[in-house]
Amino acid sequence: MQMLLPGTVLTARCTGTSADSRQRLLDYIRHLDAALECFDTAPIRVAGFACTGSSYLVGRTDEERRFAEISLIKGFPVISATQAIRRCLDILGAKRIALLSPYPEWLATAAHTYWSEAGYAISTITGLPVDSLDTRNIYKLNSWRVTSALKAVDVSGCDAVLLSGTGMPTLHTIAENPFGTADDGTPGPVLLSSNLCLAWAMQVAMQPALATRQALTGFMGSQARWRARLANRQEHC
Repeated sequence: MQMLLPGTVLTARCTGTSADSRQRLLDYIRHLDAALECFDTAPIRVAGFACTGSSYLVGRTDEERRFAEISLIKGFPVISATQAIRRCLDILGAKRIALLSPYPEWLATAAHTYWSEAGYAISTITGLPVDSLDTRNIYKLNSWRVTSALKAVDVSGCDAVLLSGTGMPTLHTIAENPFGTADDGTPGPVLLSSNLCLAWAMQVAMQPALATRQALTGFMGSQARWRARLANRQEHC
């Protein structure tokens, strides 16, 4: 998010004490208001909930209700990663999705149900080899593994390839791959990630005029400012 967003980005951890990954993901979204309290009196303009798994489990209808309520209570927009992805897909006119994620089978099934009920078709779901007993193991992934797994994704007939999972590193993969949109002349479906979409939606919440296809493709394109920040970080690592 520091790469993707200008200005000051504050973070707060969602926490859960359950050893069961499913219950812990549900706790994250149920206790979101407590996580937001960590910001105290900071002048927050928008908050993003970076956990797609939680939204997949509660479902789109309950998600919409919860985030509308908490946004009203807090007095600023609170946006989930899955809400942000849907907004990007809709602006791009993408209806058929290939999904790449490190989810265990039960969470991949929940993801399929979520997107299907939201009106999208999942053409294929490709997993990454990771210990699925604990969903927090997503943080052990590196960009090389994500990029390698992407090569195995069947993108035929799909409008977008979604790298789903906010804990999965995706920016290097997006920056290095030839997927794009017709707007920049690059062939193939558009390549999106949970974090990329969430960052864009948070900017739109602060600057509604950015809610256009042109602004979105510019945010994703080769001249996007976050790409320069990412390249500069690589040079100094």
